[in-house]
Amino acid sequence: MSKVITPREKDYSKWYNDLVVEADLADHSAVRGCMVIKPHGYGIWEKMQQALDKMFKDTGHVNAYFPLFIPKSLFEAEEKNAEGFAKECAVVTHYRLKADPNNKGKLIVDPEAKLEEELIVRPTSEAIIWNTYKGWIESYRDLPLLINQWANVVRWEMRTRLFLRTAEFLWQEGHTAHATKQEAIEETEKMLNVYADFVENFMAVPVVKGIKTANERFAGADETYCIEALMQDGKALQCGTSHFLGQNFAKAFDVKFTNKEGKLDHVWATSWGVSTRLMGALIMSHSDNQGLVIPPKLAPTQVVIIPIYKGEEGLKQITEVVNSIKVKLQQRNVSVKYDDRDSQRPGWKFAEYELKGIPLRIAIGERDLASGTVELARRDTLTKEVVKIEGLELHIETLLQQIQSDLYKKALERTVGSTHHVSTYEEFKKVLDEKSGFVYAHWDGTPETEEKIKEETKATIRCIPLNNKQENGVCIYSGKPSTQKVLFARAY
Repeated sequence: MSKVITPREKDYSKWYNDLVVEADLADHSAVRGCMVIKPHGYGIWEKMQQALDKMFKDTGHVNAYFPLFIPKSLFEAEEKNAEGFAKECAVVTHYRLKADPNNKGKLIVDPEAKLEEELIVRPTSEAIIWNTYKGWIESYRDLPLLINQWANVVRWEMRTRLFLRTAEFLWQEGHTAHATKQEAIEETEKMLNVYADFVENFMAVPVVKGIKTANERFAGADETYCIEALMQDGKALQCGTSHFLGQNFAKAFDVKFTNKEGKLDHVWATSWGVSTRLMGALIMSHSDNQGLVIPPKLAPTQVVIIPIYKGEEGLKQITEVVNSIKVKLQQRNVSVKYDDRDSQRPGWKFAEYELKGIPLRIAIGERDLASGTVELARRDTLTKEVVKIEGLELHIETLLQQIQSDLYKKALERTVGSTHHVSTYEEFKKVLDEKSGFVYAHWDGTPETEEKIKEETKATIRCIPLNNKQENGVCIYSGKPSTQKVLFARAY
Protein backbone atom coordinates (compact mmCIF):
# COMPACT_ATOMS: atom_id res chain seq x y z
CA MET A 1 0.00 0.00 0.00
CA SER A 2 1.18 3.53 -0.75
CA LYS A 3 -0.19 5.02 2.44
CA VAL A 4 2.56 6.38 4.69
CA ILE A 5 2.22 7.29 8.37
CA THR A 6 4.68 9.66 10.00
CA PRO A 7 6.56 7.78 12.77
CA ARG A 8 5.45 8.60 16.34
CA GLU A 9 9.02 9.35 17.38
CA LYS A 10 9.42 11.95 14.61
CA ASP A 11 6.18 13.91 15.02
CA TYR A 12 3.50 12.54 17.35
CA SER A 13 0.86 15.06 16.30
CA LYS A 14 1.33 14.32 12.60
CA TRP A 15 1.42 10.58 13.34
CA TYR A 16 -2.02 10.91 14.93
CA ASN A 17 -3.46 12.99 12.08
CA ASP A 18 -2.00 10.65 9.44
CA LEU A 19 -3.37 7.59 11.20
CA VAL A 20 -6.91 8.93 11.52
CA VAL A 21 -7.06 9.71 7.80
CA GLU A 22 -5.08 6.79 6.38
CA ALA A 23 -6.85 4.17 8.53
CA ASP A 24 -10.18 5.43 7.13
CA LEU A 25 -11.52 6.60 10.49
CA ALA A 26 -12.47 10.17 9.64
CA ASP A 27 -11.87 13.01 7.23
CA HIS A 28 -12.07 16.77 7.20
CA SER A 29 -15.29 18.23 5.81
CA ALA A 30 -16.36 21.26 3.81
CA VAL A 31 -17.43 22.82 7.12
CA ARG A 32 -14.39 24.23 8.86
CA GLY A 33 -13.73 22.47 12.15
CA CYS A 34 -16.22 19.65 11.50
CA MET A 35 -15.41 16.07 10.58
CA VAL A 36 -16.84 13.28 8.49
CA ILE A 37 -16.73 10.01 10.44
CA LYS A 38 -16.10 7.26 7.87
CA PRO A 39 -17.68 3.78 8.10
CA HIS A 40 -14.66 2.16 9.79
CA GLY A 41 -14.50 4.92 12.41
CA TYR A 42 -18.25 4.96 12.88
CA GLY A 43 -18.24 1.18 13.28
CA ILE A 44 -15.96 1.55 16.31
CA TRP A 45 -18.13 4.36 17.68
CA GLU A 46 -21.20 2.12 17.26
CA LYS A 47 -19.50 -0.60 19.32
CA MET A 48 -18.79 2.00 22.01
CA GLN A 49 -22.42 3.16 21.89
CA GLN A 50 -23.78 -0.37 22.16
CA ALA A 51 -21.63 -1.23 25.17
CA LEU A 52 -22.32 2.03 26.99
CA ASP A 53 -26.02 1.99 26.17
CA LYS A 54 -26.35 -1.44 27.75
CA MET A 55 -24.45 -0.26 30.83
CA PHE A 56 -26.77 2.75 31.14
CA LYS A 57 -29.89 0.62 30.81
CA ASP A 58 -28.54 -1.96 33.25
CA THR A 59 -28.31 0.86 35.82
CA GLY A 60 -31.94 1.92 35.26
CA HIS A 61 -31.60 4.67 32.66
CA VAL A 62 -33.75 5.16 29.56
CA ASN A 63 -33.11 7.07 26.33
CA ALA A 64 -34.96 10.13 25.07
CA TYR A 65 -34.25 12.97 22.64
CA PHE A 66 -34.41 16.74 23.09
CA PRO A 67 -34.22 19.59 20.54
CA LEU A 68 -31.00 20.78 18.92
CA PHE A 69 -32.06 24.42 19.40
CA ILE A 70 -32.33 26.21 22.74
CA PRO A 71 -34.09 29.57 23.11
CA LYS A 72 -31.57 32.14 24.29
CA SER A 73 -33.70 33.05 27.33
CA LEU A 74 -33.61 29.44 28.53
CA PHE A 75 -29.89 29.21 27.94
CA GLU A 76 -29.37 32.31 30.08
CA ALA A 77 -31.45 30.99 32.97
CA GLU A 78 -28.53 29.28 34.75
CA GLU A 79 -25.98 32.08 34.76
CA LYS A 80 -22.80 30.10 35.43
CA ASN A 81 -23.64 27.57 32.72
CA ALA A 82 -24.46 30.29 30.17
CA GLU A 83 -21.31 32.23 30.98
CA GLY A 84 -19.17 29.09 30.79
CA PHE A 85 -20.31 28.19 27.28
CA ALA A 86 -20.97 31.67 25.85
CA LYS A 87 -17.77 31.89 23.80
CA GLU A 88 -18.43 28.54 22.12
CA CYS A 89 -22.05 29.10 21.07
CA ALA A 90 -23.36 29.08 17.51
CA VAL A 91 -26.47 31.28 17.27
CA VAL A 92 -29.41 31.10 14.83
CA THR A 93 -30.86 34.56 14.10
CA HIS A 94 -32.91 34.03 10.89
CA TYR A 95 -35.07 31.26 9.47
CA ARG A 96 -35.06 31.95 5.72
CA LEU A 97 -32.89 32.82 2.73
CA LYS A 98 -33.94 34.56 -0.47
CA ALA A 99 -32.51 35.23 -3.90
CA ASP A 100 -30.05 38.12 -4.08
CA PRO A 101 -31.57 40.66 -6.52
CA ASN A 102 -28.10 42.06 -7.24
CA ASN A 103 -26.34 38.75 -7.81
CA LYS A 104 -28.18 36.11 -9.82
CA GLY A 105 -27.86 32.58 -8.48
CA LYS A 106 -26.78 33.72 -5.01
CA LEU A 107 -28.75 33.64 -1.78
CA ILE A 108 -28.86 36.15 1.04
CA VAL A 109 -30.43 36.14 4.50
CA ASP A 110 -33.97 37.48 4.35
CA PRO A 111 -33.99 40.42 6.78
CA GLU A 112 -37.74 39.98 7.22
CA ALA A 113 -37.21 36.44 8.52
CA LYS A 114 -35.50 37.46 11.74
CA LEU A 115 -36.40 35.21 14.67
CA GLU A 116 -38.30 36.81 17.52
CA GLU A 117 -35.84 35.11 19.86
CA GLU A 118 -32.39 33.89 18.92
CA LEU A 119 -31.74 30.16 19.19
CA ILE A 120 -28.56 28.60 20.57
CA VAL A 121 -27.33 25.45 18.80
CA ARG A 122 -26.86 23.19 21.82
CA PRO A 123 -23.37 23.09 23.30
CA THR A 124 -24.95 21.00 26.10
CA SER A 125 -28.60 20.33 26.90
CA GLU A 126 -29.15 21.20 30.56
CA ALA A 127 -31.25 24.27 29.75
CA ILE A 128 -33.74 22.68 27.36
CA ILE A 129 -33.95 19.51 29.43
CA TRP A 130 -34.56 21.19 32.77
CA ASN A 131 -37.18 23.46 31.24
CA THR A 132 -38.89 20.24 30.05
CA TYR A 133 -38.50 18.46 33.39
CA LYS A 134 -40.48 21.23 35.04
CA GLY A 135 -43.61 19.79 33.41
CA TRP A 136 -42.71 16.19 34.20
CA ILE A 137 -41.98 16.36 37.92
CA GLU A 138 -44.60 17.07 40.55
CA SER A 139 -44.01 14.71 43.47
CA TYR A 140 -41.46 12.30 44.90
CA ARG A 141 -43.34 9.56 43.01
CA ASP A 142 -41.93 10.98 39.76
CA LEU A 143 -38.37 10.58 41.03
CA PRO A 144 -35.74 9.56 40.30
CA LEU A 145 -35.89 10.59 36.66
CA LEU A 146 -33.03 8.81 34.87
CA ILE A 147 -32.71 9.90 31.24
CA ASN A 148 -29.92 9.75 28.68
CA GLN A 149 -29.76 11.03 25.13
CA TRP A 150 -27.44 10.21 22.24
CA ALA A 151 -26.94 13.38 20.25
CA ASN A 152 -24.63 15.84 18.55
CA VAL A 153 -23.50 19.12 20.07
CA VAL A 154 -21.76 22.21 18.72
CA ARG A 155 -18.96 24.04 20.52
CA TRP A 156 -17.35 26.54 18.21
CA GLU A 157 -13.66 25.64 18.34
CA MET A 158 -11.06 27.68 16.47
CA ARG A 159 -8.27 25.09 16.67
CA THR A 160 -9.53 21.62 15.87
CA ARG A 161 -8.21 18.06 15.57
CA LEU A 162 -10.18 15.06 14.32
CA PHE A 163 -12.02 13.32 17.18
CA LEU A 164 -10.14 15.21 19.91
CA ARG A 165 -11.60 18.66 19.34
CA THR A 166 -14.12 19.51 16.64
CA ALA A 167 -16.81 22.16 16.33
CA GLU A 168 -19.48 19.48 16.15
CA PHE A 169 -19.13 16.11 17.82
CA LEU A 170 -21.21 13.12 18.85
CA TRP A 171 -21.81 12.19 22.46
CA GLN A 172 -24.26 10.99 25.04
CA GLU A 173 -25.49 13.13 27.91
CA GLY A 174 -27.31 11.80 30.93
CA HIS A 175 -29.55 14.14 32.92
CA THR A 176 -31.11 12.87 36.14
CA ALA A 177 -33.34 14.29 38.85
CA HIS A 178 -33.46 13.08 42.47
CA ALA A 179 -35.36 13.67 45.69
CA THR A 180 -32.29 14.05 47.91
CA LYS A 181 -28.77 15.39 47.74
CA GLN A 182 -27.33 12.02 48.74
CA GLU A 183 -29.16 10.19 45.95
CA ALA A 184 -27.81 12.67 43.40
CA ILE A 185 -24.25 12.31 44.68
CA GLU A 186 -24.57 8.52 44.56
CA GLU A 187 -25.79 8.77 40.96
CA THR A 188 -22.86 11.02 40.03
CA GLU A 189 -20.36 8.57 41.50
CA LYS A 190 -22.17 5.54 40.00
CA MET A 191 -21.92 6.95 36.47
CA LEU A 192 -18.27 7.85 36.96
CA ASN A 193 -17.67 4.20 37.83
CA VAL A 194 -19.64 3.09 34.75
CA TYR A 195 -17.35 5.24 32.59
CA ALA A 196 -14.22 3.92 34.29
CA ASP A 197 -15.45 0.35 33.84
CA PHE A 198 -16.09 0.94 30.14
CA VAL A 199 -12.79 2.69 29.40
CA GLU A 200 -10.73 0.11 31.25
CA ASN A 201 -12.57 -3.08 30.27
CA PHE A 202 -13.65 -2.25 26.72
CA MET A 203 -11.11 0.33 25.56
CA ALA A 204 -8.27 -1.33 27.56
CA VAL A 205 -7.17 2.08 28.84
CA PRO A 206 -6.34 2.57 32.56
CA VAL A 207 -7.78 5.69 34.18
CA VAL A 208 -7.47 7.77 37.33
CA LYS A 209 -10.80 8.71 38.92
CA GLY A 210 -11.00 12.05 40.66
CA ILE A 211 -12.68 15.38 41.28
CA LYS A 212 -11.98 18.53 39.29
CA THR A 213 -10.81 21.71 40.98
CA ALA A 214 -13.12 24.74 41.06
CA ASN A 215 -11.22 26.23 38.09
CA GLU A 216 -11.82 23.12 35.97
CA ARG A 217 -15.37 22.36 37.17
CA PHE A 218 -18.27 22.16 34.71
CA ALA A 219 -20.08 25.50 34.51
CA GLY A 220 -23.14 25.27 36.75
CA ALA A 221 -22.00 22.23 38.75
CA ASP A 222 -21.32 21.96 42.47
CA GLU A 223 -18.81 19.17 41.80
CA THR A 224 -17.32 17.56 38.70
CA TYR A 225 -15.98 14.01 38.79
CA CYS A 226 -13.73 12.81 35.96
CA ILE A 227 -11.61 9.99 34.62
CA GLU A 228 -8.16 10.85 33.25
CA ALA A 229 -6.00 8.67 31.00
CA LEU A 230 -2.41 9.02 29.84
CA MET A 231 -1.60 8.83 26.15
CA GLN A 232 1.59 7.40 24.63
CA ASP A 233 3.19 10.84 24.31
CA GLY A 234 2.80 11.52 28.05
CA LYS A 235 -0.13 13.93 27.72
CA ALA A 236 -3.36 13.41 29.64
CA LEU A 237 -6.78 13.09 28.06
CA GLN A 238 -10.05 13.57 29.94
CA CYS A 239 -12.15 10.55 29.00
CA GLY A 240 -15.42 11.27 30.78
CA THR A 241 -17.10 13.55 33.31
CA SER A 242 -19.96 13.18 35.76
CA HIS A 243 -21.39 16.31 37.39
CA PHE A 244 -23.25 16.82 40.65
CA LEU A 245 -25.37 19.86 39.80
CA GLY A 246 -26.89 20.36 43.24
CA GLN A 247 -30.15 22.31 42.94
CA ASN A 248 -28.72 24.95 40.60
CA PHE A 249 -30.69 24.02 37.48
CA ALA A 250 -33.79 23.09 39.47
CA LYS A 251 -33.81 26.59 40.96
CA ALA A 252 -33.03 28.26 37.64
CA PHE A 253 -36.00 26.51 36.00
CA ASP A 254 -38.19 26.27 39.11
CA VAL A 255 -38.36 22.46 39.11
CA LYS A 256 -40.02 21.58 42.42
CA PHE A 257 -41.59 18.45 43.83
CA THR A 258 -43.73 17.53 46.82
CA ASN A 259 -41.66 15.31 49.10
CA LYS A 260 -42.91 12.48 51.31
CA GLU A 261 -43.56 14.96 54.12
CA GLY A 262 -45.84 16.99 51.84
CA LYS A 263 -43.42 19.90 51.54
CA LEU A 264 -42.26 21.57 48.32
CA ASP A 265 -38.56 21.34 47.52
CA HIS A 266 -36.29 21.73 44.50
CA VAL A 267 -35.00 18.49 43.01
CA TRP A 268 -31.32 17.52 42.99
CA ALA A 269 -29.60 16.99 39.66
CA THR A 270 -26.74 15.29 37.83
CA SER A 271 -25.42 15.27 34.29
CA TRP A 272 -22.74 13.09 32.75
CA GLY A 273 -21.27 12.48 29.32
CA VAL A 274 -18.65 10.96 27.05
CA SER A 275 -18.04 11.80 23.42
CA THR A 276 -16.28 10.79 20.22
CA ARG A 277 -13.17 12.10 21.98
CA LEU A 278 -12.96 8.50 23.25
CA MET A 279 -11.99 7.57 19.69
CA GLY A 280 -8.93 9.77 20.10
CA ALA A 281 -8.11 8.07 23.40
CA LEU A 282 -8.35 4.64 21.81
CA ILE A 283 -6.11 5.65 18.90
CA MET A 284 -3.43 7.27 21.05
CA SER A 285 -3.39 4.54 23.67
CA HIS A 286 -2.68 1.49 21.52
CA SER A 287 -1.74 2.33 17.93
CA ASP A 288 1.75 2.17 16.43
CA ASN A 289 3.69 3.22 13.34
CA GLN A 290 2.01 0.51 11.27
CA GLY A 291 -1.43 1.97 11.98
CA LEU A 292 -4.43 1.49 14.22
CA VAL A 293 -4.69 -1.11 16.98
CA ILE A 294 -8.26 -1.85 18.13
CA PRO A 295 -9.10 -3.75 21.34
CA PRO A 296 -11.14 -6.83 20.29
CA LYS A 297 -14.21 -5.80 22.31
CA LEU A 298 -14.56 -2.64 20.17
CA ALA A 299 -13.43 -3.97 16.80
CA PRO A 300 -16.26 -3.94 14.20
CA THR A 301 -14.38 -6.84 12.58
CA GLN A 302 -12.39 -8.99 14.99
CA VAL A 303 -11.04 -11.51 12.49
CA VAL A 304 -10.33 -11.14 8.77
CA ILE A 305 -9.66 -14.18 6.59
CA ILE A 306 -7.60 -13.80 3.43
CA PRO A 307 -7.35 -16.59 0.85
CA ILE A 308 -4.13 -17.25 -1.06
CA TYR A 309 -4.78 -19.15 -4.27
CA LYS A 310 -3.74 -19.57 -7.90
CA GLY A 311 -6.95 -20.45 -9.69
CA GLU A 312 -10.71 -20.59 -9.38
CA GLU A 313 -10.68 -24.20 -8.27
CA GLY A 314 -8.23 -23.38 -5.45
CA LEU A 315 -10.40 -20.47 -4.31
CA LYS A 316 -13.47 -22.70 -4.34
CA GLN A 317 -11.80 -25.27 -2.08
CA ILE A 318 -10.52 -22.57 0.31
CA THR A 319 -13.93 -20.86 0.43
CA GLU A 320 -15.62 -24.09 1.44
CA VAL A 321 -13.29 -24.44 4.45
CA VAL A 322 -13.51 -20.72 5.29
CA ASN A 323 -17.32 -20.81 5.36
CA SER A 324 -17.14 -23.57 7.97
CA ILE A 325 -14.64 -21.52 10.03
CA LYS A 326 -16.87 -18.42 9.76
CA VAL A 327 -19.95 -20.24 11.04
CA LYS A 328 -18.08 -21.63 14.05
CA LEU A 329 -16.62 -18.20 14.89
CA GLN A 330 -19.97 -16.44 14.52
CA GLN A 331 -21.57 -19.01 16.82
CA ARG A 332 -19.10 -17.73 19.44
CA ASN A 333 -20.06 -14.09 18.72
CA VAL A 334 -16.80 -13.40 16.92
CA SER A 335 -17.23 -10.91 14.06
CA VAL A 336 -15.43 -12.16 10.98
CA LYS A 337 -14.87 -10.96 7.42
CA TYR A 338 -13.82 -13.10 4.48
CA ASP A 339 -11.99 -10.93 1.95
CA ASP A 340 -12.00 -12.90 -1.29
CA ARG A 341 -11.76 -9.85 -3.56
CA ASP A 342 -9.74 -10.56 -6.68
CA SER A 343 -8.97 -6.88 -7.24
CA GLN A 344 -6.11 -6.79 -4.69
CA ARG A 345 -3.21 -9.11 -3.94
CA PRO A 346 -2.91 -10.81 -0.51
CA GLY A 347 0.08 -8.63 0.49
CA TRP A 348 -1.94 -5.48 -0.17
CA LYS A 349 -4.78 -6.83 1.97
CA PHE A 350 -2.38 -7.73 4.80
CA ALA A 351 -1.15 -4.13 4.87
CA GLU A 352 -4.69 -2.72 4.67
CA TYR A 353 -6.00 -4.68 7.66
CA GLU A 354 -2.83 -4.01 9.62
CA LEU A 355 -3.37 -0.30 9.03
CA LYS A 356 -7.03 -0.56 10.04
CA GLY A 357 -6.20 -2.41 13.24
CA ILE A 358 -8.14 -5.66 12.79
CA PRO A 359 -7.12 -7.74 15.87
CA LEU A 360 -6.55 -11.07 14.10
CA ARG A 361 -5.75 -12.02 10.52
CA ILE A 362 -6.02 -15.53 9.09
CA ALA A 363 -4.19 -16.42 5.88
CA ILE A 364 -5.20 -19.69 4.26
CA GLY A 365 -3.78 -21.16 1.07
CA GLU A 366 -4.05 -24.36 -0.89
CA ARG A 367 -1.04 -25.85 0.93
CA ASP A 368 -2.72 -25.04 4.24
CA LEU A 369 -5.73 -27.12 3.21
CA ALA A 370 -3.47 -30.09 2.70
CA SER A 371 -1.86 -29.69 6.12
CA GLY A 372 -5.07 -28.71 7.90
CA THR A 373 -3.57 -25.46 9.21
CA VAL A 374 -3.80 -21.68 8.81
CA GLU A 375 -1.43 -18.80 9.52
CA LEU A 376 -2.73 -16.60 12.33
CA ALA A 377 -1.35 -13.07 12.82
CA ARG A 378 -1.89 -10.80 15.84
CA ARG A 379 -2.19 -7.10 15.14
CA ASP A 380 -1.07 -5.95 18.59
CA THR A 381 2.26 -7.82 18.62
CA LEU A 382 2.66 -8.34 14.85
CA THR A 383 3.48 -11.99 15.58
CA LYS A 384 2.39 -15.01 13.54
CA GLU A 385 1.74 -18.65 14.31
CA VAL A 386 0.60 -21.72 12.43
CA VAL A 387 -2.56 -23.18 13.96
CA LYS A 388 -4.61 -26.32 13.27
CA ILE A 389 -7.97 -25.67 11.60
CA GLU A 390 -9.55 -28.18 13.95
CA GLY A 391 -10.44 -26.29 17.13
CA LEU A 392 -9.42 -22.96 15.54
CA GLU A 393 -12.53 -21.18 16.84
CA LEU A 394 -11.64 -22.05 20.45
CA HIS A 395 -8.08 -20.84 19.98
CA ILE A 396 -9.27 -17.56 18.43
CA GLU A 397 -11.81 -16.96 21.21
CA THR A 398 -9.07 -17.37 23.82
CA LEU A 399 -6.62 -15.29 21.81
CA LEU A 400 -9.03 -12.36 21.48
CA GLN A 401 -9.45 -12.34 25.25
CA GLN A 402 -5.67 -12.45 25.61
CA ILE A 403 -5.19 -9.52 23.22
CA GLN A 404 -7.76 -7.46 25.16
CA SER A 405 -5.96 -8.24 28.42
CA ASP A 406 -2.47 -7.65 26.99
CA LEU A 407 -3.42 -4.24 25.58
CA TYR A 408 -4.64 -3.13 29.01
CA LYS A 409 -1.52 -4.46 30.75
CA LYS A 410 0.75 -2.70 28.27
CA ALA A 411 -1.11 0.61 28.70
CA LEU A 412 -1.08 0.20 32.49
CA GLU A 413 2.67 -0.46 32.56
CA ARG A 414 3.24 2.64 30.44
CA THR A 415 1.04 4.75 32.73
CA VAL A 416 2.74 3.50 35.90
CA GLY A 417 6.15 4.10 34.35
CA SER A 418 5.15 7.62 33.38
CA THR A 419 3.72 8.57 36.79
CA HIS A 420 6.00 10.70 38.96
CA HIS A 421 5.96 12.19 42.46
CA VAL A 422 7.80 15.46 43.06
CA SER A 423 8.38 17.69 46.06
CA THR A 424 9.76 20.91 44.53
CA TYR A 425 8.73 23.24 41.72
CA GLU A 426 12.08 22.84 39.98
CA GLU A 427 11.71 19.07 40.02
CA PHE A 428 8.13 19.48 38.78
CA LYS A 429 9.22 21.52 35.73
CA LYS A 430 12.12 19.19 34.99
CA VAL A 431 9.89 16.10 34.99
CA LEU A 432 7.34 17.79 32.71
CA ASP A 433 10.00 18.85 30.21
CA GLU A 434 12.18 15.74 30.24
CA LYS A 435 9.81 12.87 31.04
CA SER A 436 6.20 14.17 30.77
CA GLY A 437 3.37 12.00 32.09
CA PHE A 438 1.31 12.22 35.29
CA VAL A 439 2.92 14.25 38.07
CA TYR A 440 1.72 14.10 41.67
CA ALA A 441 2.57 17.21 43.68
CA HIS A 442 1.33 19.18 46.69
CA TRP A 443 -0.90 22.18 45.96
CA ASP A 444 -2.13 24.80 48.40
CA GLY A 445 -5.73 24.57 47.17
CA THR A 446 -5.98 28.11 45.78
CA PRO A 447 -7.15 28.96 42.24
CA GLU A 448 -4.42 31.60 42.05
CA THR A 449 -1.61 29.06 42.49
CA GLU A 450 -3.28 26.66 40.08
CA GLU A 451 -3.49 29.38 37.43
CA LYS A 452 0.13 30.48 37.93
CA ILE A 453 1.40 26.92 37.48
CA LYS A 454 -0.71 26.58 34.33
CA GLU A 455 0.61 29.86 32.90
CA GLU A 456 4.23 28.99 33.57
CA THR A 457 4.27 25.28 32.65
CA LYS A 458 1.10 24.62 30.57
CA ALA A 459 0.32 21.85 33.08
CA THR A 460 -3.13 21.67 34.66
CA ILE A 461 -4.51 19.88 37.68
CA ARG A 462 -6.22 16.97 35.98
CA CYS A 463 -8.00 15.92 39.16
CA ILE A 464 -7.85 15.44 42.90
CA PRO A 465 -7.82 11.62 42.90
CA LEU A 466 -10.60 9.86 44.79
CA ASN A 467 -9.45 8.04 47.92
CA ASN A 468 -6.33 10.19 47.79
CA LYS A 469 -3.70 9.60 50.45
CA GLN A 470 -3.82 12.37 53.06
CA GLU A 471 -0.34 13.59 53.94
CA ASN A 472 1.07 16.82 55.28
CA GLY A 473 3.30 18.72 52.89
CA VAL A 474 3.96 22.09 51.33
CA CYS A 475 2.75 23.44 47.98
CA ILE A 476 5.46 23.16 45.33
CA TYR A 477 4.71 26.70 44.13
CA SER A 478 3.72 28.81 47.15
CA GLY A 479 5.28 26.86 49.99
CA LYS A 480 2.00 26.99 51.89
CA PRO A 481 0.68 23.95 53.82
CA SER A 482 -1.01 21.15 51.87
CA THR A 483 -2.80 18.00 53.02
CA GLN A 484 -2.58 15.94 49.82
CA LYS A 485 -0.97 15.65 46.43
CA VAL A 486 -3.00 16.30 43.28
CA LEU A 487 -2.54 15.03 39.74
CA PHE A 488 -0.93 17.39 37.23
CA ALA A 489 -0.21 16.86 33.53
CA ARG A 490 -0.05 18.63 30.24
CA ALA A 491 -3.19 17.63 28.40
CA TYR A 492 -5.18 17.56 25.20
